[in-house]
Amino acid sequence: MRKHRTFGWVAMIFLLVANGAAWAATERAETRRSARDVRQETRQGARETKQDCRAADAQSNPGCRQDKRQTKQEGRQKARDIKY
Repeated sequence: MRKHRTFGWVAMIFLLVANGAAWAATERAETRRSARDVRQETRQGARETKQDCRAADAQSNPGCRQDKRQTKQEGRQKARDIKY
């Protein structure tokens, strides 16, 4: 009788730990997804920044390229802030 009770406790503890690990994995997946969405939105924003810069003819192509790089870097930092 005592063995059955011990087995029950061990099984219950195992299930609680496994459930907690699954919850943490789901939370990490959602965080990664949010960060990925930010990076994808940033890419599109960077493209638009460069296109607007070139259309306005306000800077040289290297200057527009630098603006695009800066926009993408800001997006990467936002994604890191979400992720970590």
